[in-house]
Amino acid sequence: MKLVQLLFKKFIPVLVVSMLFFVLLLSLADIFVNIWSYMSHAVPVATVLRITAYFIPKAVWYAVPIAMLFATAYVLSDFYAKNELLAVFASGVSLFRFTLPLLILSLVMSVGLFVFDEYVVVPAYAKKTSLQAQVLNRDFTSSNDHIVIMADEGSIVYNAEYFDNELTRLYVLTVVFRTEDRSLDRILTADSALWQDDHWVLSNGYEYVYEDGNVNRKTPSSVYVERLTEPPETFRNNTIDVEEVSAREAKAYILRQQRNGLPVASAKANYYKKFSFPFVVLVVVFVAIGLSGRTRKNVLLVSLALSLAAVVLFYVVQMVTMLMAEFETIPAVMGAWFPVLLFVVLSAVLVRYSKT
Repeated sequence: MKLVQLLFKKFIPVLVVSMLFFVLLLSLADIFVNIWSYMSHAVPVATVLRITAYFIPKAVWYAVPIAMLFATAYVLSDFYAKNELLAVFASGVSLFRFTLPLLILSLVMSVGLFVFDEYVVVPAYAKKTSLQAQVLNRDFTSSNDHIVIMADEGSIVYNAEYFDNELTRLYVLTVVFRTEDRSLDRILTADSALWQDDHWVLSNGYEYVYEDGNVNRKTPSSVYVERLTEPPETFRNNTIDVEEVSAREAKAYILRQQRNGLPVASAKANYYKKFSFPFVVLVVVFVAIGLSGRTRKNVLLVSLALSLAAVVLFYVVQMVTMLMAEFETIPAVMGAWFPVLLFVVLSAVLVRYSKT
């Protein structure tokens, strides 16, 4: 118990100070990146501070893994440099057992970081981007163009040149109806279509049917017009960054894209990454423990350098696996989780063969 108190007595202050430092650094970086835009649009200082306040939860989210890495590497290196760990090892306590409280803390913080992202970071960051877009006159429109939507389990395919969100109207619409074996049934065209109650009403519409070796054009059959029930929400400009929304919203977005026959590999990889990324906290702590004390000279600098190099390598591996997942070379879940599992295993091996 005293060893745990000794460990946390040194660890907690370093963690708090490093956390505050990195949060401040990231917040200032966000301000400086946008400072010219703020000045050119004469944004009041109070508004800039409000935008920065909304960014702080995101800065905390980014800072936690870095601060945990620094605090772990610094504290253990300091123990090694002052030969305090010699007494710990001489008493029969292994490195793993001594640092187990840090691993438990990092695991708890990993789960907490996911919850923090879902309920604090995502809403705050949404307010930040919305307010920033408003003061910088960056308008976002829900209208959309060049739309292709697959509906009714692939039996209906919509193609429209433009969707006006305010009027809920589609322009230059072509609808392809397919049979159960996915062969062509008929085609409906219209200059425009207006959403009314629960279906689309065609304007200047025609129906084309291949019959007896000829393509016949006629007035659209009510039976087929009544099947045009895909809601306007489907045609809106709903492209979102999965990393910037909650897991529930990301899952709904992926399901909608799949229903519409659109590619979802990238979105799925980033969706799984929302669950795997918080465990970077566990990875960096495990790496720092495994690499600490590998030299007797310049212990602090060498441990920090090795830990940073290992974490950079982790991010490189993660970038590669995420790209492979996005190109569907590997499953999306593997693209997100493989680097975490790989480095946990490697760190466990390093801890196992550490000098104690």
